[in-house]
Order: sequence, then structure tokens, then C-alpha cells
Amino acid sequence: MSHRVHPKAYRLREANDWNSRWLIKKNLSEYLKEDFLIREFLEKRLKDSGVQNIEIERFSGKVNIIINTSKPGFIIGRGGKGVEDLKRDLEKIISKFSKKSPATKKRELRVEIREVRNPWIHAELVAQWVAQQIERRMPFRRVLKQALDKADLNKEVEGIKVEVSGRLNGTQIARREWLKRGRLPRQTLRAEIDYATARAHCSYGVIGVKVWIYKGEKF
Repeated sequence: MSHRVHPKAYRLREANDWNSRWLIKKNLSEYLKEDFLIREFLEKRLKDSGVQNIEIERFSGKVNIIINTSKPGFIIGRGGKGVEDLKRDLEKIISKFSKKSPATKKRELRVEIREVRNPWIHAELVAQWVAQQIERRMPFRRVLKQALDKADLNKEVEGIKVEVSGRLNGTQIARREWLKRGRLPRQTLRAEIDYATARAHCSYGVIGVKVWIYKGEKF
């Protein structure tokens, strides 16, 4: 039997970096749980905001949350009101958690919004777009071809594969369909591969989406 591993797991030291960057020896599990609660809240709150990834940095007495998104204005809001409301809700979640676990003391919270200029070179945003189109009852084959065409227009993308699985178009039997274009060397550790998954919640069931984007070799 084969063992499937996330493509980023092997490349953390050489090509990729951690999404949570901090080093705390005491009460490690409590801080990990706090990171999980922050990510879970932001993923639900910013579901339709084109969030590519969420990075968390911790310093002494300070927590920095970096949100990379293709729609920064949607999150910031008019006059920065959206960020202020988001920060206030995050502070409530952290303070409620710190009461249960006294190890995590109250710290200064900072929320930073970074714009993703080209969403078609990031697997997470492509997977979200495919899932949204399937939820709108678009034919999945047309959606797959459109995703490949839009990503293929960028010079950074040397190969892309998009896969959907489930009761496609509401059929009785679930199956898996995929389209691929260009190179995708998944056995080479030098290969910079961006991988992401998403889910489309339809009336006939859940459709899973997987996207691989190959951006060349990184030495």
C-alpha cells in the first residue's frame, strides 16, 4: 500500500516555510490549540474573501496574524471597520480561551492584511474558485478547462492538475475526474509544487476538489 503525504511536508526546510512561526517550549499544546481556534474562526468568517493562507507569528507579549487574500478591500471594509471588527472578535476568542488555560497570558494582537496580486498562481485560490463554480451548478468539465486555461496564461505556472471527486453533476454513482496540463514532477524534492484542497457543498452531496500547481525547480 502506498502512503500519501502532503507535498509541502517534504519541502518545509528547503522550499517552503511554516504557517505558524514561533518557538515555545512550555505549554506547547495550549498554544497549538489557540492557533487552531484562530484558524478555524478565520476560515469560517472569511469563507468568501479569497484567503490564500493564514500565517501566525508569536513574539514576547505579541501575536501577529497575517492574512494573505486576493480581496483585501472586502476584509478591510470602509475606513478599516472590517479589520477592527475582526480584531475585536479574535480578541474575544483568545481571552475566552486564556481563561480556560492560564498558561496563555493576554497578549497584544495585530492583524495584517496582505494582497495576493495574481490568484491564478496559487492552488488554494484556484481550488476555492472551482468549488464555488460547482456550487453554482456549472458543468464540472467546463470548470476544469477554464481553471487550466486561466492558470496556464501565467509564466510562473509550468504545470497544473485539477481533480474533482464525488457525485459529479448529481449522478447516482460517485467517481473521480481530473485534467492535467504541463509538467508535474511530484517525486522531485526540488520541484516547487503548490497543493490545496477544497469542498463544494451541493444539494446532492459534497464534491472534493484538489489542485496541484508546479512552479519550476527551486535550488
